[in-house]
Amino acid sequence: MKQKLFHLSKRKELPWYAAWAIRGVAILLALVVCGVVTTAMTGEDPIAIYKTMWAGAFGTSRRIWNTLQYLALLLCVSLAVTPAFRMKFWNVGGEGQVLMGGLATAACMILLGDKLPNWLLIPIMIVSALLAGAIWGGIPAFFKAKWNTNETLFTLMMNYVATQLVAYYVIVWEVPKGSGKIGIINQNSHAGWLPTIAGQKYLLTILVVAILTGLLYIYLNWSKQGYEISVVGESVRTARYVGIKVDRVIIRTMLLSGALCGLAGLLLVGGSDHTITVNTAGGRGFTAVMVSWMAKFNPIGMIFTSLLLVFLGRGSSEISSKFQLNDSFGDILTGIILFFIIGCEFFISYKISLHRASRKEDK
Repeated sequence: MKQKLFHLSKRKELPWYAAWAIRGVAILLALVVCGVVTTAMTGEDPIAIYKTMWAGAFGTSRRIWNTLQYLALLLCVSLAVTPAFRMKFWNVGGEGQVLMGGLATAACMILLGDKLPNWLLIPIMIVSALLAGAIWGGIPAFFKAKWNTNETLFTLMMNYVATQLVAYYVIVWEVPKGSGKIGIINQNSHAGWLPTIAGQKYLLTILVVAILTGLLYIYLNWSKQGYEISVVGESVRTARYVGIKVDRVIIRTMLLSGALCGLAGLLLVGGSDHTITVNTAGGRGFTAVMVSWMAKFNPIGMIFTSLLLVFLGRGSSEISSKFQLNDSFGDILTGIILFFIIGCEFFISYKISLHRASRKEDK
């Protein structure tokens, strides 16, 4: 009886450096393929393309700050959805939870901006944004805990509701009337604008998210609540057997996820945009799913996966502009790189053994 030429088996968990070495090789292979595709499709020098991508993200100090801000905001949303993902509660409602946090922030700025000083207004904005996001995350968690509803569909539908709520209030608060947009909120008074640090508009956002990353890493890996999240994610039956109240863990974790998404909405509306539209979240709620998954739900790893996606996005825009290429070409290169990165996870989880000889069974 002939043996199969290849044998597929699941690996034991690789050391972190081995896993990242595989990812590094995947990125190098992706760059080679991108170079071939670039030359074949456009005739451009691939090295020049890569240099342009780098310049688009890090070419000037202004671009560096913008890249770091995009990184921080994407990382914030990714951190927010991660506790739920570790629990295998598939929260794809980050987009809506960010919008609700942003809507609560905008409401405070518009309705209270001329009535309260900043030292009182900003704490109210923070509490309102966290509470709005937590409520939006808690609703599907409650239904999941009590009636085992499908959290993926529920959180996805909540995104559409949040989008329509924002669209409604944009019309209510539009300036000027009939414009269909709010414009810059409190442009003259700066009421509710988050403070700048050392003259840098985005530094506060970066510092807040850096601190949040460390705190969430400790929470997930060293706290009792983080342990309960992991046990529920591994097996609900086991969690119940050891005395963990699963319903409470589900609701508590989604309240946390929603609140952190609300924080991202606060940083967007109060810190960088100073306005709100239906596009304020910018797709980060969906991109965060990829960031969290690629980093294996590790907050520290998410720093690097977030940076990679932000770099690809900003670099793609730059090459489309400089080389007069269709915007889709940058997306093609991004897609190739992501394909290799996601595909290499297979080789991290599994190993392929080659049988060199075949044998016959004794008859």
